[in-house]
Amino acid sequence: MAIAILFAGQGAQKVGMGRTLYEASATARALYDEADHTLGWKLTQVSFEGPEGELTETKICQPALFVHGLALLAALREAGRVAADEPIAALGLSLGEVTACTAAGVFDFATGLRIVAERGRLMQAACEKTTGGMAAVIGEDRARVADLCREFDIEAANFNAPGQIIVSGEKSKIESAIAACKERGWKRVMALNVAGAYHSRLMEPARSAFAAFLDPIPFAAPRLTVFTNTTGKAIRDPGSIKDALVSQVVSPVLWEDCMRAAAGAGVTQFWELGPGGVLAGLARRTEKTWQVKSFSEFSDLALA
Repeated sequence: MAIAILFAGQGAQKVGMGRTLYEASATARALYDEADHTLGWKLTQVSFEGPEGELTETKICQPALFVHGLALLAALREAGRVAADEPIAALGLSLGEVTACTAAGVFDFATGLRIVAERGRLMQAACEKTTGGMAAVIGEDRARVADLCREFDIEAANFNAPGQIIVSGEKSKIESAIAACKERGWKRVMALNVAGAYHSRLMEPARSAFAAFLDPIPFAAPRLTVFTNTTGKAIRDPGSIKDALVSQVVSPVLWEDCMRAAAGAGVTQFWELGPGGVLAGLARRTEKTWQVKSFSEFSDLALA
């Protein structure tokens, strides 16, 4: 059995996530306590109790999802559900790529937490300085969406699965694109409830500041195979991983490509470590024969 672990991106968060891990797993509890200390604010309280509006903020939900994913991995190891030589690969959608790099040993937990907290802070600041939006395009191929982006001066932000593409850009341009798609009879195009235009040029202020923040931080070669959102391929060189994390802020997330590359590299099971089962759903939409499991709370550990 060759396992790849998958880590969630922004939008998967929900109030209460991680509470049972904190209560039942000593290793998970230690990570949450370390996070509270490192961040200087109560991530545990916002994750477990909300309010939802606060947990949804970019600067909050990114570190919250990061800690939750690694707490799940720690609890699985503590319970003996993951062998010493498992998993073989780590993937993460958007902010989840930082989580995957941490799981693979590119940097330690405290460093990864500081990285994702700064990433979230910078992206939220970029959102507040722009008027951006995003929309999901369902049932269309990449070429047709590329034509739409050129026509309305917007960008493809996520290639999540076949027939599920997210576009991003200035809110007025997104709204014009949605209206045009409806007039043209496209299957389903809907605005997303997001704070800004993630993975687009509107995030450039966050990208440049994030590059400066990461520059002095040492990265190590990953112990697991890591696949990067920016190319959809495996990546090993520490410098290239750092460059990819920076570029990813303004680049499209090639999630479908990452998943297919992992399967092509010999992965036989995908384990999603995060709330909601979103990535498991995308995996099944991409290839129905893939074996997929979702872990969100302590009770799910029995599935391993």
